[in-house]
Order: sequence, then C-alpha cells, then structure tokens
Amino acid sequence: MSRPVLHLLCGKIASGKSTLARQLGEAEHTLLISEDAFMAALYPDEIHTLEDFRNRSARLEAALKPHVTAILHEGLSVVLDFHANTRARRDWARSIVDAADADAVLHWIDVPDDICKARLRARNAEGSHEYETSDAIFDQFTAHFLPPQPDENWVVDHVRAD
Repeated sequence: MSRPVLHLLCGKIASGKSTLARQLGEAEHTLLISEDAFMAALYPDEIHTLEDFRNRSARLEAALKPHVTAILHEGLSVVLDFHANTRARRDWARSIVDAADADAVLHWIDVPDDICKARLRARNAEGSHEYETSDAIFDQFTAHFLPPQPDENWVVDHVRAD
C-alpha cells in the first residue's frame, strides 16, 4: 500500500471545495472530514462573525489534529474539507502531515469572485448548505484569502474555473 495522503482544499466560499472533497473522499482507503458538518453540529447558531468562526475553528483544529494524525499514521488517506485559504491554516495542516509522515496534496480551486458569488446565491436559495452566506460575508472572508505560495512547498493541484 502506498503512503497515505492528506488532501487539503484551498478556494473561496462556493468555489467547489466540498464538491471536490466528496469526489476525493470516494477513493478507497480514504476518509472525508467536513469542517462545516462539525461546526454546524458543535456550534449551532454560534457563528455570526469572522471572529466567531476563527474561535470555534481553532477549537475544532485542536481537537481533530491528533485524530487526523493517527488516521494517517494507520495508513488511511484523509480529505480535510476545511478551507486551506490562509498560511496559518496550511501550516496547521503541514504539522499534521509531518507528524504522520504522510504525503499531501493541496487542491487549489481557482474561481473568480463573480462565479463564486453566483454559486453562493444559488446555494442560499436552495438551502442546501449548513450555512447561508451573504455577499458581505463572502467579501470579508475573501479579504483574508491567500493562494498557496511557492515557499510553502506543497504539491499543488491547481484547478481553474472554465
């Protein structure tokens, strides 16, 4: 069996991260872990601001890090449907990869803001997601988006919008 892989997703809100995560999670010996599912179950009606998200997300990261590390160490691959949109989040994931002696792929879904916002509005109208997100919140989160940088040394799967 080959080395386990930690799959990370980088992309703006409604860029298609969860869709790709579900596809990657269908691979044999691969476990999908969804941040939105955990956050909605653990913190219902508690996330209204970027600061709320950061605080709860930090708690979730701390709780899951040893478990994800152990899963990879046991030989299963993991798809983290967590945004890897900042250097800090990617550094957190790198610490898991290093501790588990696993491989990693950063899937960067590169979609323009106008397409993401159109998808976001459609998703909100469908009610198909754990969170309803406004254009203003999209803009607030996107202001902190940083695509992967060469000095981070990730294997990057750069997926561009059509």
